[in-house]
Amino acid sequence: MLLAVVALLPGCAALLPRPVGVEQRLAALPRDGLALQRPVTIRWNDHLVPWVEAETDGDLAFALGLVHGHLRGAQVSLLRMIARGRLSEIAGPLASDIDHALRILDFGRAAPAIEASWPAETRDFVARFLAGLNHSLMTGPRPPEYGLLGLSREPVTTADLLAVGRLAGTDINWFSYFSLLAERGSPGFARRWQRVLEAGAGTGGPATAGEAALGVLLRSVSRSGSNAVAIAPARSASGAAMLASDPHLGLSLPNLWLLAGMRSPSFHLVGMMVPGLPIVGLGRNPDVAWGGTNLRAASSDLFDVSRLPPEAFAESEATIRQRLWFPARRRVRVSPEGPVISDAAVVPARPGDVIALRWAGHERADEITALLKAARARSGAEFRDSFSGFAVSPQNMLWAGRDGSIGRVTAAILPSRAGFPQADPVLDGSDPAATGPWRRLWDARDLPRLENPADGVLVSANESPATWAKDPPPIGYFFSDGDRVARLRALALARPKLTPQDLAAMQTDTVAPKAALLAAGLLARLDALPGGAPDPALLAPLRGWDGDYAAESRAALVFELILAKLVPALQPEAGGRGPETGWNFLTTFLLHDLDALPAARREAVLRAAVAEAAPVAARYATWGEIHRLRAAHWLVNLPVLGRRFVLGLHPVGGSRETPMKSGHGLIGGPHEVSFGSMARQVSDMADPDANWFTLFGGQDGWLGSAAFADQVPLWRERRAIRLPLRAETVATEFPRITVLRP
Repeated sequence: MLLAVVALLPGCAALLPRPVGVEQRLAALPRDGLALQRPVTIRWNDHLVPWVEAETDGDLAFALGLVHGHLRGAQVSLLRMIARGRLSEIAGPLASDIDHALRILDFGRAAPAIEASWPAETRDFVARFLAGLNHSLMTGPRPPEYGLLGLSREPVTTADLLAVGRLAGTDINWFSYFSLLAERGSPGFARRWQRVLEAGAGTGGPATAGEAALGVLLRSVSRSGSNAVAIAPARSASGAAMLASDPHLGLSLPNLWLLAGMRSPSFHLVGMMVPGLPIVGLGRNPDVAWGGTNLRAASSDLFDVSRLPPEAFAESEATIRQRLWFPARRRVRVSPEGPVISDAAVVPARPGDVIALRWAGHERADEITALLKAARARSGAEFRDSFSGFAVSPQNMLWAGRDGSIGRVTAAILPSRAGFPQADPVLDGSDPAATGPWRRLWDARDLPRLENPADGVLVSANESPATWAKDPPPIGYFFSDGDRVARLRALALARPKLTPQDLAAMQTDTVAPKAALLAAGLLARLDALPGGAPDPALLAPLRGWDGDYAAESRAALVFELILAKLVPALQPEAGGRGPETGWNFLTTFLLHDLDALPAARREAVLRAAVAEAAPVAARYATWGEIHRLRAAHWLVNLPVLGRRFVLGLHPVGGSRETPMKSGHGLIGGPHEVSFGSMARQVSDMADPDANWFTLFGGQDGWLGSAAFADQVPLWRERRAIRLPLRAETVATEFPRITVLRP
C-alpha cells in the first residue's frame, strides 16, 4: 500500500489540477532558443485556436510543432507509447500482453522505407515540425499527466511520428477478424461467417478481456467512422459549392483533432490536425474544401502460414519494460505474409494455428506527402491526384472546389483481389493464388471516383462502394448500414437551395429511417398475436414513430429496451454481444429470424421481450435519460482513479446509425456514449471566411485549462467557431498575438 501511495504522489497535479486561464497558457508557450529563420506571428482566439503566419514553410512547420507540443504534449506522448507498444511502462505487467500484440503489429515497420522515399519538401517539413514539437516537449511546462503515468521527457523521432500515423490508420476489420479466429472449424462457424457476409458487418465481440482491451485501445485512435457531404453550386443558396464533414471517433478528451489556421509561401488553410502529425486531415484552403469518411476497406488479409518452412520466418525477441516490475521478453515472428499475429495472447486463435497479418500499413506508402499535397491543391483535380500514395486508413475523400466542382476519390492501397473468401476469412499462405494479389497493389488511380453528379449531391457515410460506383473491384467485407447515407441524401434533396446552416443541421440530425421500419415490423408481429399486442400503453409511442432518436423521444427508449430483450432470445449463442447485436444484423436478420421461428416460440419470445422491457421503461421517460454523453479525460480508463476524470454526463440524442452518431450496443438501462460524432466542419466556397468548426472538448490538453472542455457547450448547443482565411478577418477574430523570434 505504501508503495502505491508513493507512486501516486507525483500524480497529484493530474488528480487535483489547478485552474489555468487562457492568458496563463499562452504565457507558458516556450519562446527561448527557437530554431527559426524569421519571426513568426501566432494569433489566437478565445478558444486557444492558433492562426500561424510564417515567412517560410520551414518556420510554419516549426511553429505548428511547437503549438502541438504545448497544447497536446501529454497526448502526443501517449500516442507514441501506444504506437511503439510501450504501455507497460505506464501500467506495469497488466499491459504486457497488449504491448506484445502492439510490437507484433509494429506500426513503425515501414518507417525506414517511407522516410527514404520522401521528396525533399516532405523531409524538410517533417524535420522542422519535429524540431518545434520536441522543443516544446523538452523545454516547456511538464504536463500534469506525466507524474501520474510515470512518463519522462523524451523527444519524438521521425520513426515515432510515422508509427503514430499508421496507428491512426488501424484497419477496423482486425476486430472482426480476431473475434472469429477462435471459432474457425467449429460446427456453427460456417453459418456465422455466412451471416456476417450477408449482413456486411463484422464488428465482433471480444473473446477475451485482453482482446477487448486491445479493441478499445485501437478503436479510440483509429479513424473508423464519419459523414461527409458535398453540395454543388446549383443546390447552394450562395451559388458556390459547399462541404460538411464530421468525423466519428472516441469521445474522450482531449479530442483526437486539433484546430489550426496557417499561412506561409506554400500553405494557406484552416482545418483539423492530428496531434503530433504535420498534416491537416480535414480542412479548407482558398480553392478547395475537403473531408472524408473511413472506406471500411479490407486493407489486410489473414494467412495461415503453418505450412511454410521454419527458415521462412524472421524471429526476434522484444524486451518490454514494465513499470514497478522486471522487464518481460516476448517472441516476435515475421513471415513472408506479415507478422504472426497468433503469437499474441490477446488474439484468440485456435491452439496450433499460425496466422499472419498482411496489411497495407506495412507497405511503403506515404500519407504525409499525400496530405501535404492536398493542403496545397488549387483545384479538385489536384486534390484528387494527391492521393496516389495514400494507404491507410482507407478513406472516401470528398471535396468541394471554388470552381464549382465536387467529387470523391477512394484513397487507399489495396491488394488486387479477384474476390473474397466465402468459407473462411483466413487464406492459405502457401498458395500463390492467395498471396498473389499482394504482389500488385491498387491505389487511388485504380479505385472508384465520382465527380459532379447530376443531382448535385455527394454523400459518404462508410457505405459500400457498390452503392455509388459502377462495378467496383472487391474492396471490403464490412460497411455501415445505409441509414446515414439515405437520411443525409433525403435532407440534402429536400430543399432546392441549401445554406451552411442547413448542412450544420444535417450533422446533428437524429433520425434512423430503418429504425422506423423495424419498429413498424415488430408492431405488426405483435398486433398479429392472439388477442392482439401486449401492453398497449407501452407500445403506443412506437405507432407512427419516424425513427427519431431525439433525446426527448419516448419511442426510441421503448424500441431499444425491447430490442435488448428480443435479440439475445433470437440468438442465445451470441450472449447478447458480438456481430449479431450490430445494426446491420438487426436490419438484415431481426424480422427474418422472428418469422423463421415456430408460431408458439415466436409468440413467447415477443411477449417476453415486451414484459421484460416494461419495468425498465416505467423508470425512465425519454431516450436522453438513459442515453448519456460522457465528457471525460482519457485517464478515465485508469482503474480506481478513473472516475475522478469524468467532467459530466449529459442527455444526448442519436444512435448507432443516425447522422449525429452516438454509438451503443444493446441497452438495458442508463449507459454512457463514448464513441460518435466528435468534431464538425462546414465550409461554403463562396466566402473564404465561411468555415465553421467545433470539437467535442477543446483545444488544450492541459488539465485545468480554461480551453480544455470549453467547446463541449458549443457542441451540445450546435454552435461552432469560425476559422477565416482573410487576413483582416483573422486579425479581428484572433486578437491575442504571440510573436516568436529566432
